[in-house]
Amino acid sequence: MSGLIQLDAGLDPALSGGELQVREPATGRPIAVVSLAAAEDVNPAVAAAAQAQPGWAATPPTGRAAVMRRAAAVLERHRQEIVDLLVREGGSVRGKADFEVGAVLDELWSAAALPTRPNGHVLASEPGRESFARRVPLGVVGVISPWNVPLVLAMRAVAPALVLGNAVVVKPDVHTPVSGGRVITRLFEEAGLPAGLLQVLPGDAEVGEALVRHPDVPMIAFTGSSAVGARIGAVAGGMLKRVSLELGGNNALIVLDDADLDAAASAGAWGSFFHQGQICMAAGRHLVHRAVADRYLELLADRASKLRLGDPFREEVDLGPVIGERQLDRVERIVRESVAAGAVVLAGGARRGPFFEPTVLAGVTPDMPAFTEEVFGPVAPVTVVADDDEAVELANRTAYGLTAAVQTGSVRRGRAIADRLRTGMVHINDQTINDEAHVPHGGRGASGNGTRHGSEHSWDEYTQWQWLTVRETPARYPF
Repeated sequence: MSGLIQLDAGLDPALSGGELQVREPATGRPIAVVSLAAAEDVNPAVAAAAQAQPGWAATPPTGRAAVMRRAAAVLERHRQEIVDLLVREGGSVRGKADFEVGAVLDELWSAAALPTRPNGHVLASEPGRESFARRVPLGVVGVISPWNVPLVLAMRAVAPALVLGNAVVVKPDVHTPVSGGRVITRLFEEAGLPAGLLQVLPGDAEVGEALVRHPDVPMIAFTGSSAVGARIGAVAGGMLKRVSLELGGNNALIVLDDADLDAAASAGAWGSFFHQGQICMAAGRHLVHRAVADRYLELLADRASKLRLGDPFREEVDLGPVIGERQLDRVERIVRESVAAGAVVLAGGARRGPFFEPTVLAGVTPDMPAFTEEVFGPVAPVTVVADDDEAVELANRTAYGLTAAVQTGSVRRGRAIADRLRTGMVHINDQTINDEAHVPHGGRGASGNGTRHGSEHSWDEYTQWQWLTVRETPARYPF
C-alpha cells in the first residue's frame, strides 16, 4: 500500500510565507519541508472556498455524508502511517497517537450521521401560508487549531462544518503543519471532496489574525490558549462574528478521604503526565484530603518515578518530549518558583534535553505558580485540603472552568461535589482527560465562551436559523 503523505512532496507555490523545516522534537532531526502561508494568502483561500461552497451546500445530504465515510476509510487504511507521523512530528507516545487516530475516526463517523437528521421544524401560521424554521450553512468557517492534539482538534471542527454544507479554511499550528494540515488535506482529497472547499494555511499569528478579520468568514473555531482566545473573541465580537472558543484549563482532581487511593493515584498520574501534560484537560491541581494525603503522595510519586522518558518513535516509552524550548522553559520556571516558595519535589523536577521528568510537588499552596498557572507540562502539584468544602473552594479558585474529577468511595458524595464545581465537565471516579465525539465538550470562564464541540451540538455551531414562509397565492396589503 502506497503512503498517503509524501514528506518530500515539495513546496506549494500558492503560499508566500516561505518554507519551514519540520523537525522531531525528540531528536531535532528534520522530517519534512513545508510551505508556510502569509497574511496575503488568506484572501485567495477564502475566495476559493466561498466560490465552492454554494455547490457543496446544494449537494444531497447523503452525498456529503459519503465523503466523511470515505475519509474515515482512507484513514483506516493509512492508520499506522498517521500514527508514526503524530509520534515523530508532535512527540506523542504511540498509545496517545493511536488513540488520537481513533478519535478522528469517531469524529468522521459522527459527522457522517449529521446531515440526514431533521434540520428544522414546521411553525404555526395563518391559513394559506406555510411557515418553517430551518438550518442553513454559515458559508466559510475558519478553523485555527493547536499543536498538542493536532489532528483531532482540527477535525472535530472541520468534519462537522464541511458535512453541514460549509467550506473551511484551516490554519494549523507551525509546530505540526503536516499532521494538523497536510494529513487533513490528503484525507479529503482521497475521499473525493470537491476542489476548493478545504483550504489549509499553515502559518503564524499574522495568518490567524487575517483569517479572523476576513469579512467573508462569518465564524471562527479556535482551540488554544486563553490569551489568544480572548484576542480572537474581541476581534470577532467587534465584527459581529460567531466564534467557538475552547481554551486553557487548570483542572482540579479532588481525592476524598474515602477514595480507593491506588486507583486515585493511577488516575492522578494519567491526568497529569499523559502526553507530557500537554493537554488542556490535564489534572493541573491535585486537591487531597489531609487524612490520605501522605499515602496518596507516596503512591503518586512511586508511579511517576517508574515512567520511562525517551524518543517515542524509536523506543518504548511512557513520556515523549515537550514540544519545544519555550514550553520547556515555562515548565522549568513554574517548578523552580514553586519550590522556592516552599513546594517539595517528591519525584522528577528536572529537565533532560528535550524531556521533562514527570514531577510530583508536595506542599503546594494556592499562592504558588504551580497552583495558579496552567503548567502544560508533566507536573502534578498536590495541595492538602481539610474537608469537602475546602476542596470545592480551592477547585473553584481559578478563572478557568474546563473540567474536574472527583475520586471517592461514595458516588452520592461525589455528585454533591460535582454540583458545586464551576466547570463544563466533571468526572466521578475517573481522571480529568475525557472526550467523545458526541458529548458537549467545552468549558466556561477563561476556558471557553459557552460553545460546545460534539456531534449533538454541531447543528448549533456550524449552521444558522432561517425563517421561511411560503404562500401559494401572493398576499395583498392595503398599500
